[in-house]
Amino acid sequence: MLNSPTVEKLRAMKLHAMLAAWEAQQQDPSSTSLTFDERLALLIDAEWLARENRRLARALQEAKLRPSHACLEAVDYGPRRGLDKSQLRQLATCRWVADHQAVLIYGACGTGKSFLACALAHQACRHGYRALYWRTSRLFHELMLARAAGTYPRLLARLARVDVLVLDDWGLAPIQDQERQDVLEILEDRYGLRSTVITSQLAPALWHDYVAHPTLADAICDRILHHAHRVELKGDSMRKVRAKPAPEG
Repeated sequence: MLNSPTVEKLRAMKLHAMLAAWEAQQQDPSSTSLTFDERLALLIDAEWLARENRRLARALQEAKLRPSHACLEAVDYGPRRGLDKSQLRQLATCRWVADHQAVLIYGACGTGKSFLACALAHQACRHGYRALYWRTSRLFHELMLARAAGTYPRLLARLARVDVLVLDDWGLAPIQDQERQDVLEILEDRYGLRSTVITSQLAPALWHDYVAHPTLADAICDRILHHAHRVELKGDSMRKVRAKPAPEG
């Protein structure tokens, strides 16, 4: 049994999960059949898992994902949605994050674009990356306020540092001149260095016309469309599907 000074040292080093696991071993008669190395490995695993869970919780809190419960395990692969399971399995490895690539998710309203984007960001957090979610319209508003307050460079720097930036509902409202510049600044800072996930009701082929400024449209599309993973969602609105009453049995 560990003596009191050893217990206090574990607490001082904040090895609380290891201490709790050791106390659990003391209460489990079967643990006496394990070797020293096996018992030590279990204690280390308990501490490592607890720290990983805390790190993930912090990362998800900072990411501000909406919906916050989105994860790849909960993705609906119904046949009418048109999702490619092999593509999603590849994206689940987060190789696209390591390679600083973009993911474009597009489809009609309600088809689950935001959920899938946040599920990919959640998966990136599991792999040790940092993510951040923004509705595009809200981000434009925050950038306008930051410009007025003199904190615009600081906000741009924050957007540039995050490993995975989710821009939700791109193209939902007409874009203004300053917003075109903002998008270009964000994408320029991230191009080849970080990963970006964009959701839109507009197919990527229509983005150039949406930006409606030949020079800026070329620059924006060049930085986001090439070598990006594209996921098109089809079928009925998921909100309508979930709202349908269950058939009577």
